[in-house]
Amino acid sequence: MAYALQQLINGVSLGMIYGLIAVGYTMVYGIIGMINFAHGDIFMVGAFVALISIVMLVSGGLMDGPAAIVMVLAISMCFTALYGWTVERVAYRPLRGSFRLAPLISAIGMSIVLQNFVQVSQGARPKPINPLVTGGFEIMREGNFAVQLSNIQLLIILTTLFVLVVFTWLVTRTPLGRAMRACEQDRRMASLLGINTDRTISLTFVIGAALASVAATLYLLRYGVADFFMGFIVGVKAFTAAVLGGIGSLPGAVLGGLLIGLIETFWSAYFSVQYKDVAAFSILALTLIFLPTGLLGRQEVEKV
Repeated sequence: MAYALQQLINGVSLGMIYGLIAVGYTMVYGIIGMINFAHGDIFMVGAFVALISIVMLVSGGLMDGPAAIVMVLAISMCFTALYGWTVERVAYRPLRGSFRLAPLISAIGMSIVLQNFVQVSQGARPKPINPLVTGGFEIMREGNFAVQLSNIQLLIILTTLFVLVVFTWLVTRTPLGRAMRACEQDRRMASLLGINTDRTISLTFVIGAALASVAATLYLLRYGVADFFMGFIVGVKAFTAAVLGGIGSLPGAVLGGLLIGLIETFWSAYFSVQYKDVAAFSILALTLIFLPTGLLGRQEVEKV
């Protein structure tokens, strides 16, 4: 029981990270109906920006206390949001009226560009850092095995819940949220009613990139390493989470992230760790066979 509880804590903290990234995928799909395959590499850029910020603050003697973590998070969000805005302007806006595969190919090209840019500028070797958030709580003990909730896991869970509450309020209670929902329902009609659809789509990319940077910073603090290829692996899993929960559904993205994190963690704990990704993608395949729209997805109805 104690071992299972520990894996549950580990799976929830990992799933929260996947859920934050999956929200970016599902936001873009909800508004323009296309998958931003460069989103995983935006996550990778956010991790490197956070890493560089940490190194600069440590060298300046300023990396001390919660305020430093907040500063790193803010710097990462600002720079990563700029990358998200650039991706929308370069890879999506010029091709928005083209055939559907054109933006997809452009996004894959942007993903390759970001990977190679970081590889050339930061090097191909993984960049480790020392743990910055240490300590934790002992929840229970069974024999010699103690169930631990580390401070970084608690920070991941609380930060993710706070960000999701703020984002839910943004989407449901603000003019920007109403514009985003209007563009999701009918972008042309929203434009005729006076909504600046270009600005709304750009802000959607910016917000999605900022959420990815939050996930990247938490991932870096939790696992202590960043490399130029990490965006592909984590991005594919987050995309799987978005599809599993129901692409286009924000609660579904978070639910899918939690499920992927739990499946990956429990499979690694009780079976072969080499096949943890196979297990997650197999669950996805089975879900799509019986629930093609995902767990919380809505059936698309086309009016003729």
